[in-house]
Amino acid sequence: MKIGILKERKNPPDKRVVFSPKELQKLTQQYPGIEVIIEPSDIRIFKDREYAEAGFELSDNLVDCDVLIGVKEVPVDALIPCKKYFFFSHTIKKQQHNQKMLQAILDNDITLYDHETVTDETNHRLIGFGRYAGLVGTYNAFRAFGLKYELHSLPKAEILADKAALIARLKRLVLPPIKIVLTGKGKVGMGAKEMLDAMRVKEVSPENFLAKKYSGPVYTQLDVLNYNCKKDGAPAINNTDFFKHPEDFVSDFAKYANAADMFIAGHFHGNNAPDILTADMLRDARCRLKVVADISCDVGGPVASTLRASSIAEPLYGYNPSNGQETDIHHPMAIVVMAVDNLPCELPRDASEGFGEMFAKHVIPAFFNGDANGILARAKIAEGGKLTERFKYLSGYVQENTHHI
Repeated sequence: MKIGILKERKNPPDKRVVFSPKELQKLTQQYPGIEVIIEPSDIRIFKDREYAEAGFELSDNLVDCDVLIGVKEVPVDALIPCKKYFFFSHTIKKQQHNQKMLQAILDNDITLYDHETVTDETNHRLIGFGRYAGLVGTYNAFRAFGLKYELHSLPKAEILADKAALIARLKRLVLPPIKIVLTGKGKVGMGAKEMLDAMRVKEVSPENFLAKKYSGPVYTQLDVLNYNCKKDGAPAINNTDFFKHPEDFVSDFAKYANAADMFIAGHFHGNNAPDILTADMLRDARCRLKVVADISCDVGGPVASTLRASSIAEPLYGYNPSNGQETDIHHPMAIVVMAVDNLPCELPRDASEGFGEMFAKHVIPAFFNGDANGILARAKIAEGGKLTERFKYLSGYVQENTHHI
């Protein structure tokens, strides 16, 4: 099996890669039948010479590879017909900006596997960069707080070497007794928790968070039933009740917005789920929020202050709750919003190493065991000019080639 590691071509540049040189060495030792070709790149976090020194061939010609693996979307003019590709296509929600790319994949008989759709039998995602989004997003939240109140001046995460460097900077901070509310217990939420614990912010229960005052900074981590309640006032049975019938619930997040100084949003927000932090909650005179770090970054979604995605270059903007419009972060009424939608790019070395370990563990074996656990089958979006059965709902968004049907 010959694997091609793609050069990332999206703009702004993405330094991440699916496999580090070290992880590829481990992979080829474990599976002697694997041959790897590296497409040269001048932006990748691991330099071409590092791959060459690890014993891997570099070449611009990947046409002989069996599967081509990258991180982000591949531009239409760079697609090689009749090949197998593995990357984040960002098409499964019918994203308009990638419609032409998916159409080109169908037109060129390309088999597409998507990192986002690598799941187990229970539809639980197995690989992703969520943990690193949580790590960087939390760092950025404290950077935003410091800039707003001129308490400290943290450097941008992208200029620091790794997670340890971020933690070292955060540990130096002398913080007032702020309260931080964190939503989500998936990879993003747990990445944020990892950072808060590393900087020794005290964790407290949701009940104590609302009821007590503290002499130092504290945080609480919420699951969906902590901030959603049934419309009819009946008690929810468990989380499954919410996930199966989200339309029966309404957000009860106002009590946390009125108690917290910082909101770190690391939740997953499903279809038909109620908005979490509404414009009315933000406009309420009792609302204490000063920073909203929306790591999930759903524009027009459950967090009303997320008016747009921000960028690594300009990560912060102000939200004026009185009119719901963007303003300068230093405006007296402004809530500072951090809504960068590609946070793991700020920690490219750690993110690449961690992602490669997950990919090697969960995906690579499927190429050698006949896909015994259905990993590849579930991850496959397109093949032979047609959408796979699981993704037939994308018909209309793209058109299958009739001569392949």
